[in-house]
Amino acid sequence: MRRQREERGYGLRGFAKAAHINHGYLSRIERGLRSPQPEVMARIARLLGCRIVDIQRQRTETNDERAG
Repeated sequence: MRRQREERGYGLRGFAKAAHINHGYLSRIERGLRSPQPEVMARIARLLGCRIVDIQRQRTETNDERAG
């Protein structure tokens, strides 16, 4: 998610503001420390131009890499 955000030219604070969430919360979501509510995921997906399932898949793959 972080890579996609950065590829679209968003900084952490700017993206969080556009998604109507706290930047600290967004940071924890990106690091896999928090699981966002469905409505937050929908806003993030809309801003990234992708589907919620795409974000969820990426988060799962990232967490799997960290565990292994």
